Amino acid sequence: MKKRLGFLDRYLTSWIFLAMLLGVGLGYLFPNISSVTNSLSVGTTNIPLAIGLILMMYPPLAKVDYSLLPMAFKDKKIMSVSLLLNWIISPILMFVLAIIFLRDEPDYMVGLILIGLARCIAMVIVWNDLAKGNREYAALLIALNSIFQLMFYSFYVWLFINVLPQKLGLGSFNINVPIKEVAESIFIYLGIPFIAGFVSRYFLIKLKGKNWFNGKFIPTISPITLYALLFTIVFMFSLKGNKILELPMDVVKVAIPLVIYFILTFFISFFVSKALKIPYDKNTSIAFTATGNNFELAIAVSIAVFGIHSSQAFVGVIGPLVEVPVLIVLVKISLALKKKYYFKN
Repeated sequence: MKKRLGFLDRYLTSWIFLAMLLGVGLGYLFPNISSVTNSLSVGTTNIPLAIGLILMMYPPLAKVDYSLLPMAFKDKKIMSVSLLLNWIISPILMFVLAIIFLRDEPDYMVGLILIGLARCIAMVIVWNDLAKGNREYAALLIALNSIFQLMFYSFYVWLFINVLPQKLGLGSFNINVPIKEVAESIFIYLGIPFIAGFVSRYFLIKLKGKNWFNGKFIPTISPITLYALLFTIVFMFSLKGNKILELPMDVVKVAIPLVIYFILTFFISFFVSKALKIPYDKNTSIAFTATGNNFELAIAVSIAVFGIHSSQAFVGVIGPLVEVPVLIVLVKISLALKKKYYFKN
C-alpha cells in the first residue's frame, strides 16, 4: 500500500502560515498582549511558553527506541557515514550558507547555524517511510542523534558561533552566545522531555506491551508536537504586529539558504552512501536523517537564550515552513533515483 503523509503533516506549511497570521491578528487586536505575557513570566522564563516547548519535544523523544543503539555500533559503516554526515558535513554546510547569505545580519545568521546544529529526530521517520527507506535503521539513527544532541549540542553552539566566525576572520560582528544558558536550555527543553520520554516508554511497554505503546499511545501523543509548535508560533507572532511589513521579505531571506541546504545535504548524503555501496533502503534512511533538522530544539534554545522576540527564534519558525514542501519534493527525487541507480532492488 502506498504511504501518504497524514492530514496534519501534509498541511504543516499551511498550519504554520495560519498560526503566523493568527498571532499577528491577536497582536493588532490586543495591543497590551506584551504586558500580559510578562505577567506570566518567572525571571526570563515565560511559564506557558516553557510548558509548550517541553511538550513540543516530548512525543518525538518518546518515540525513540534506545534499545536499538547496540545495533548501531555493530554496523560500523552505516554508523560512521551517518555520524560524518550529521555531525560534521551538515553543520559545516549550514554554517557556510549562513555566512554567505546572512553575514550582514548576524542574528539571522546565528538562528540558521542553530538549526544546522540540531539534528533531526522526529519528521525523518515520515520522509523515510514515504521514500521506502529502512524504518529500523531510521529509528536506530534517530536514537544515535538523540544521544549525540544531549551530549554535544552545547559544545557545537560554542564552537560554531563563539569560536569559528572569529578564528576564520569571517566578519567584524560581535557574536557571543553564553554557553551556560545554552546548556541550561538544553537540560530544560531536551533533557526533561528526554527523561520523560525514556521513562514513559520503558514503563508503559512493560505494563501494556510494545504493540499497545506503538499502536495506541504514540499516535495519541504525536499531534501534541504540532499543537505545541503552533501555540509557540501564535505566541511569538502576537508580539510582532508592528513588524508585519518586514516579515515577508525576511521569510524569503531565511528560506533561500534553507532550501539550498536541504537539496545539497540530500544529494551529498545519497551519493556518498551510493559510492560506499550501501543498499537503497539504508541509503535513504541515512540521507533523510542527515537532511532533516530538529527545528523544535532550535526554536526552544533560541527563545531560552535570546528571547521570544528574537530574530533567532523567528528563523527557527521559518525552518519547518520551508522543510515540508522541499522534503516532499526530495522524497519524489529519492524514488526516482532508486529507479535509476537501484533498479535491481
